Amino acid sequence: MAITTATYAENITAHKLVGSRTGIDRPIHVPPRPIDPLHVADTMELVELSGKGTLVSFSVVPVASSEMIAAGYGRENPHCVGIVKLAEGPSISAQIVGVDTKDPASIRIGMPMTVEYLDRSAGETTITVVAFRPVL
Repeated sequence: MAITTATYAENITAHKLVGSRTGIDRPIHVPPRPIDPLHVADTMELVELSGKGTLVSFSVVPVASSEMIAAGYGRENPHCVGIVKLAEGPSISAQIVGVDTKDPASIRIGMPMTVEYLDRSAGETTITVVAFRPVL
């Protein structure tokens, strides 16, 4: 199976977080890539990831895109985005849900996180996006 952007989107829609690598001892890349940029190899394989990780950076965002406004976010209801270092090694940027964006001091670097999949309207269609939620 060829690894493409569509491959990643199809897996996200199926609620699977995937990456790619050239072998068991090689780094995992998220989103998946058809060619390993470190070893210039095109023998990439898909790897399903656990969806577990740790919050390493975040920002509370009061300004929203039209998609985020449609999802209910904006100046009065800011959203949080962050970088999560996955248990398998790579880092991924995503929305952070289940946190108090009106009290950013309550959001902590190092919080354990787990993946969550959100369905969002995109015009006439619905797309599934990756988010992370703190593990309580």
